[in-house]
Amino acid sequence: MSLGAIPGTGPATSPLTVIRKIKQKTFADLPTDRTLVMGILNVTEDSFSDGGVYLQREAAIAQGLKLLYAGADIIDVGGESTRPGAVAVDPVLEQERILPVIEALVKAGAVVSVDTMHVDTARAAIAAGAHLINDVSGLTYEAGMPELIAQTGVPYVLMHRRGTAQNMVTKADYQDAAAEVLAELRALRDDFVARGVAPEQIILDPGLGFAKDAAHNWALLKNLKAFEDLGHRVLVGTSRKRFLGEVLAEGGAAREPLGRDAATLATTVLAAADGAWAVRVHDVQGSRDALKVVKAHGSH
Repeated sequence: MSLGAIPGTGPATSPLTVIRKIKQKTFADLPTDRTLVMGILNVTEDSFSDGGVYLQREAAIAQGLKLLYAGADIIDVGGESTRPGAVAVDPVLEQERILPVIEALVKAGAVVSVDTMHVDTARAAIAAGAHLINDVSGLTYEAGMPELIAQTGVPYVLMHRRGTAQNMVTKADYQDAAAEVLAELRALRDDFVARGVAPEQIILDPGLGFAKDAAHNWALLKNLKAFEDLGHRVLVGTSRKRFLGEVLAEGGAAREPLGRDAATLATTVLAAADGAWAVRVHDVQGSRDALKVVKAHGSH
């Protein structure tokens, strides 16, 4: 009997997602004439917006493909929640969650970013085909991360954050948020460069929501050009964050995360107008549409 006649083995009967291998892309293939869209894929159990929804491998791969077909330029895969108060995940478990997803999405032609704070996970992700490391650890980065990035030559998102997921809320104390975040991020950048990371590898993220309250986030959004003036690409992540829910509050209660996509689109437009390299979002299609309007407006 042929395999095609055995239940569960034919091309249309497999319970696994079918990945058709196509031309694999590189980071250098990304467009340079517009703000890019980085789609969020949380392979986690406790992310603030969609924790647990894509924890199973097949669900994660299917969602990653959905983001890709919706127009995501980059898919950002994370196996550990970084929300305030999140419980740390062992890097071994983190890798079990994300490595098969990375491999499948790369084979499908996606440019993949990996949201991790761990050197071992970053190394394994790069070996699995990841094109970019997105590290939210900020001022508390793990020893060895600069050296790994320098050795591999991969692009690296250097984000501002004070403290850890457990205590960063208490670190949101600034006299001038934009100036202080800029100075701390500059010093962090200088540290990475001194350890061998090429300046062109570095992408900066002011870290909205990470050791910042609503007023701090708005101050950073209004001063994106100051971060761009440091000479690096800038990534902006506002998607479904609490400060947007507070703007949309009704009866004193912030709107729930899933009701914040329209507000996120507004910040996508603001970031693009200020020249952001990319926006990190849950709603890929909406952001792609918004960015087309921004580009059309600029061409008339």
